[in-house]
Amino acid sequence: MNGPQLSELPDDSEQLGPVVDDLRRRALEASELSAVLTFSDGFLIKFLRARDFDVELSLKLLLNYQRWRRESPEISTCLSPSSVLGLLNTSYHAVLPQRDHTGSSVLIYRIGQWNPKDWSAFQVFRVSLMTSEIISTETETQRRGLKAIFDLQGWTIGHAMQINPSLARKISSVLSDSFPLKVRGIHLVNEPMFFRPVFAMIRPFLPDKIKQRIHMHGADFHDSLSDFFSLPVLPPEYGGEGPDIEKACQDWTNKLLQSERLLQQIAAHPTGDIAIAPDDSLISEEAETEQRSDG
Repeated sequence: MNGPQLSELPDDSEQLGPVVDDLRRRALEASELSAVLTFSDGFLIKFLRARDFDVELSLKLLLNYQRWRRESPEISTCLSPSSVLGLLNTSYHAVLPQRDHTGSSVLIYRIGQWNPKDWSAFQVFRVSLMTSEIISTETETQRRGLKAIFDLQGWTIGHAMQINPSLARKISSVLSDSFPLKVRGIHLVNEPMFFRPVFAMIRPFLPDKIKQRIHMHGADFHDSLSDFFSLPVLPPEYGGEGPDIEKACQDWTNKLLQSERLLQQIAAHPTGDIAIAPDDSLISEEAETEQRSDG
């Protein structure tokens, strides 16, 4: 059975067992993961589905993910939705309630709602990381990936000043080779001329596969966006027939807040199991149960 076929099987399928065990063995043998005692099946399956059950590529992705988290503590160690509630309450971000025709999750970011005087780029990026951690627990998203719409109306020099080459590299790393999600499309709308220097900073770090999936729609985006998304999926503000963007944002904010405890556990122990230090009081089974019920 090939990788895409394996991806369609449920997590508890006996046919997945040998592949999961193979990845676990290799991960535990990796010198940079020597502090980890074990990995949950659900955690490993995320990486296997992201790489169509190629164990070698899945291991590379897993190691990149762990390395990224170690090297980006200012983003990855605090995954508390309540800490950025003010930003979320501006209707900055949503995962739309309906998937697109391919089954992908559809994310919207409204950059104009982010006031760079109130919120740093690190805090804004942290919102994206929280959402990524939550949707990566969903089996259908593991299989079908995500598509993101970035509405750049309201983009200012203040926003641009927040994004330096180091952060640009970290953003591109998550998009390309450091997170267990398939990025199926990135759509920019309302992008102003002076967004281009920032995009030029991020672009060199992206693999060709991702570059080919970036679409710039400009201010007259309604017709071209509908070439990629069916009308029931999109909010009316984006030419669709779905729930309005304010409601979608509020619903997703509520979802993040409900996931606060799970996100804090992921931040503390990003291996899906909490058995990292013998004196740790958190219980791995509890985290795994929450993770599975969320997907």
